[in-house]
Amino acid sequence: MTWMDEWKENITTVDDLRRVLPMTEEEYERIREEAERFPMAISRYYASLIDPNDPDDPIRRMAVPSRTGASLEGQLDTSGEHSNTVRTGIQHKYRQTTLVLVATQCAMYCRYCFRRRLVGMAGETVATPEDLVDYLGDHPEITNCLLSGGDALIQSTDSLARWLNALSELPQLDFIRIGSRTPVTFPARINSDPELLELLKRICAKKQLYLITHYNHPREFTEEAVKAVRALQSCGLVIKNQTVLLKGVNDSPEVLGTLLRKVTSYGIVQHYIFQCRPVVGATNYFQVPLLEGSRIVNAANAMQSGLGKCADYTMSHPTGKIRILGEKTPGELVFQYKQAKDPARIGDIFVRKLTEEEAWLPEDPEAF
Repeated sequence: MTWMDEWKENITTVDDLRRVLPMTEEEYERIREEAERFPMAISRYYASLIDPNDPDDPIRRMAVPSRTGASLEGQLDTSGEHSNTVRTGIQHKYRQTTLVLVATQCAMYCRYCFRRRLVGMAGETVATPEDLVDYLGDHPEITNCLLSGGDALIQSTDSLARWLNALSELPQLDFIRIGSRTPVTFPARINSDPELLELLKRICAKKQLYLITHYNHPREFTEEAVKAVRALQSCGLVIKNQTVLLKGVNDSPEVLGTLLRKVTSYGIVQHYIFQCRPVVGATNYFQVPLLEGSRIVNAANAMQSGLGKCADYTMSHPTGKIRILGEKTPGELVFQYKQAKDPARIGDIFVRKLTEEEAWLPEDPEAF
């Protein structure tokens, strides 16, 4: 069975899910309601990691539509992506970087996804290699591209080759990033496609590739997942991990600290620990308040050696990427712009008094 054949066997209906996980009639109706609003897709592999006897299983929480996910509280575009879109599927928020939507599908649709307005939905949102190369020619200040989506690896290897072949010939690019959660949710995409590995190895010989992946819980490091990581590393890719701090998944120093240790132990570079965004259907179910999150992250970091402490607790805000540094005094949190839509703000430090419930900053940059 090819990876595409296996992908087509994804669990995409509540009736399929019911054959894998026990649920009451009430749960069935609630899950069906959310799955109709935001598409559901769970790889058979990832579903096998769920403990069917634990209704609060963290893997289940990330994959299965929740009983509260039908809430319309929150936003659809939490980072201002619409305002940063310069051409179809091409975003240019930060001076040196373009983010490119190359696919609208994923191996699994995470229930906290901040791009759920696009992922799995119909619509003309995907860029083309030709249009991207043309845009880069007009913007010599851009030094790297992030191929995202959806999942950049949930396209054929031939399609991915069109992107990588074109971009790897451009001297202005220092490196290319590939955003993919397939090592975590669908390692067969990597482990069963030697042509993919040959492509990545060939491109890495010309242009450095980074794969940005997304481990959120220690149990996601299975034998198959580690095999995929090792295969990518053998091709010359640098793998970086960005974790999302999620209520009921990794919101304890012990779980998060164990995860960070595992990430480092497999030669994966810590990238970010993201504050969960206030996306529709996930705001109350997944967001951890900022003060609590800062305490958790700092306690988890205290469990790490030096190499394991390099993930910044970060908010991907419409105004930029904001580091969440820690409490100056009880209830008073210190922030710093790591990246900013307005380059003049890069490095700015500010302090904000927060309640124990606040989980996001106002959109108005003049407020802080």
